[in-house]
Amino acid sequence: TVVVQPAEQKSLARQAEFIGRIEAVERVDVRARITGVLETPRFKDGEKVAAGQLLYVIEPDQFKVAVDSKKAQLASAKADALNAELTFERTQELVKTNATTRSMLDQRRAELARAEANVQIAEAALKDAEITLGYTEIRAPIAGRVGRTTLTAGNLVSPSSNALTTIVNDESVRAAFSISQREMLEYRRMEKSARPLVRLKLADGSFFSQAGTFDYVDNVVDPQTDGLLLRATFPNPGSELKHDQSVRVVFEQPAEAAQVVMPQNALAADQTGSYVLLVDAEQKVAVRYVKIGQMRDGLAVVTEGLKPGEMVIVQGQQRVRPGMKVNVQTAVAGN
Repeated sequence: TVVVQPAEQKSLARQAEFIGRIEAVERVDVRARITGVLETPRFKDGEKVAAGQLLYVIEPDQFKVAVDSKKAQLASAKADALNAELTFERTQELVKTNATTRSMLDQRRAELARAEANVQIAEAALKDAEITLGYTEIRAPIAGRVGRTTLTAGNLVSPSSNALTTIVNDESVRAAFSISQREMLEYRRMEKSARPLVRLKLADGSFFSQAGTFDYVDNVVDPQTDGLLLRATFPNPGSELKHDQSVRVVFEQPAEAAQVVMPQNALAADQTGSYVLLVDAEQKVAVRYVKIGQMRDGLAVVTEGLKPGEMVIVQGQQRVRPGMKVNVQTAVAGN
């Protein structure tokens, strides 16, 4: 006894799969830009943050003192500049009455220029101190979901420390993957007739709910793999896809005209090629060599050698040989 199933005609979308990896559209490592003691983080691990939102504070007291010191130095420099200006003006009047020499006037002019330069130096030093004070507040450079904090209050941090946390904008993500030059040529041909649908297959074999669009093709081929890097962008509602997640990127070409298909488990092969075992009208087993196209979802497309309605053996092939008469049970198509 063997189980048979009729070959049938079916419109089957053409698919190709590639291994890819998810990349966040924006990803930032948050780091300290000054050395100091960290205060309590101002966020909860894993929450969404807005651009500019306060995340950390480094104890600011010493940096505030530095700003106050630079303000005092600026005020002193301005006072010196004012005195130099008044002295220069008095010397100008004295020169007019020959009460002093012109060399003294030149000296007072140089002193005024030096005093004005000192004011500019003090202003720059104050600006630098204010910028450094601003670094005591670490704010989110982008909007997104913040990761866990690697350091808590009381730790000494510096620019050489590891990242304090990471922010990922995953409202939309990119899937980067590599295809061969031959596959790229096939894709170009497919694109001329109808642009393929780009989908993602997850670890459990299910498809991600959103379709993607291509946004990048690399301009060089990797000489080691002969592959070309492509990238597709996908909406990511609910942040289901995560940065660095491994996925399978699926190209799906819209179904063309109906083709002859049969269950993939009916297929066998020898040195001559691929073949199936058939049961004819007299319930005898016959061998038929076939040419196979794509295979997916348990079905094989037969491009040559099989007609719709012919009965192929899907169970019990190992127990029969060509010419043997058999008892037939018919399986339901698709099972």
